[in-house]
Amino acid sequence: MLIRTILVRLLTTAVTLFGVAVVVFTLVRVAPGNPIAMMLPPGATDEDIANLTALYGFDKSLPHQFVIWLGGVLQGDFGTSITLRQPVDELVLGRLPATLELSIMALVIALFAGGLMAVLGARHRGGSTEVGLDLTSGAVLSIPDFLWGLLFVLIFGVFWPVLSISGRIDPRMEFDFTTNFYVIEGILRGRFDVVGSTLSHMLMPAMSLALPLAAMIAQLLKQNLKEALVQDYTTLARVRGFSETAVILREALRNAALPTLTLVGVQFTFLIGGTVIVERLFAYEGLGNMAIDAVINRDLPLIQGIVLLFAALFIAINLIVDLSYTLLNPRLRHG
Repeated sequence: MLIRTILVRLLTTAVTLFGVAVVVFTLVRVAPGNPIAMMLPPGATDEDIANLTALYGFDKSLPHQFVIWLGGVLQGDFGTSITLRQPVDELVLGRLPATLELSIMALVIALFAGGLMAVLGARHRGGSTEVGLDLTSGAVLSIPDFLWGLLFVLIFGVFWPVLSISGRIDPRMEFDFTTNFYVIEGILRGRFDVVGSTLSHMLMPAMSLALPLAAMIAQLLKQNLKEALVQDYTTLARVRGFSETAVILREALRNAALPTLTLVGVQFTFLIGGTVIVERLFAYEGLGNMAIDAVINRDLPLIQGIVLLFAALFIAINLIVDLSYTLLNPRLRHG
């Protein structure tokens, strides 16, 4: 059953990625703007334009261009960036670790903050504490992530400058990275000054991304906890002498957390997508920042590579969430 589900999902993934590739390839080419004209100096001749157009294959028909590009992708060649003159796969994979580290940090913050609010709301259900937490989560959810970023810049970068507001690491810090996973490599190599600098640069953008997701987690998890707290097994735990807090943490939380898993997985994909604006706001060297530059410069190969990678990430995360839910839920595992 599980193997069949995995095979079906992998087939669906291949079809979805092909559809994304067709749509993105078509849209970026029918959109207004000529990338060749942006590459040439003002005094370029018609012959220069024709030669550069032929070099990037823009003189061929749209289906012919797609077949050539797709054939390269299947062989691991995503083309060459028009503006940066480097292979697209190297550029995209070089920026991917920064975005993943930022997204994972935001997810950890959201899980901790949302889980804490949910437990407190369930523990003090029906009282003023629950009402206050509901109002807080509603207010947090109504503010988009980029506005949170602007608020954090004003508070912690201008009025009370205690955090870094741009970049990924202190430029004065000397460290020869083997990979682009700064936090992991810093820990493994014992350079905790590098880890601290990286985390301080990530904190504000991660908080900006985490707060709306934390509010969603708090609302859903609290509702699931309240439903679990009226079940027979929680009543039995109270009869055995457990405190209300122990009942929530030891009995109700395990069952209430399972439905929340699906929300977290789906929203995590949106969180990764939200890094585009937030990374730009904080001049963070990730995929989102690169995507905006690619769109501004009409760098078609780079746009296609970034969007295809984002699509693959979204599909992979959803697949992992579905399989995890199946494995953790006995009824689905044995169904």
